[in-house]
Amino acid sequence: MGFGDLTAEIGLTALNSWLETRSYITGYSPSQADVVIFKAVGSAPDATKYPYASRWFSHINSYSEEFESLTGEAGPLDSYGPEGTPAAVAAPPAAADEEDDDEVDLFGSDDEVDEEAEKLKAQRLEEYNKKKAGKVKPAAKSIVTLDVKPWDDETDMAELEANVRAIEKDGLVWGASQLVAIGFGIKKLQINLVVEDEKVSLDELQQQIEEDEDHVQSTDVQAMQKL
Repeated sequence: MGFGDLTAEIGLTALNSWLETRSYITGYSPSQADVVIFKAVGSAPDATKYPYASRWFSHINSYSEEFESLTGEAGPLDSYGPEGTPAAVAAPPAAADEEDDDEVDLFGSDDEVDEEAEKLKAQRLEEYNKKKAGKVKPAAKSIVTLDVKPWDDETDMAELEANVRAIEKDGLVWGASQLVAIGFGIKKLQINLVVEDEKVSLDELQQQIEEDEDHVQSTDVQAMQKL
């Protein structure tokens, strides 16, 4: 079983025939089976001679950076594809070529098969797109410990913290805080926060905090860890 030599015409013909009614080598979503066959093919098939194989190759190529994360386990090359030898798939029996013209429906059968195949492919593609749309990757987040230093021991730290927490941004959540002594009776505000990396710039946030010049001398990132 299998497609045979996928760098040769007979193998590509078998692959093209296989994909005429399928979106993937197996199942309804890209898997390690597609990766095995993709690597065996090596380069994009001729779209004129092998339209279904060419479409599939281009689609799987869009997952090239995600190959390792695709589902399933890679099997031997000959474990995928149609039953029997590729020659049996690629070339119909000679007797089929010798059938009387009267027995061949030139105007109905092929169109009906193609129409059903297209409907099946469209249905599978729609199902796959729905599954893919439902898999939303979680936003990258970081937990940060920020030091906010006052000017002196007379700075109202309650007002300082209130001004810090008053800053609101999409993707910013303030957490617990404490006052930490740094000497000479001066205490700094040490506050935790969680930010979505794509939405919140720490540099811009620090600049915004430091705009409170009546209370804030400077800010520093004490610790930062990805969630």
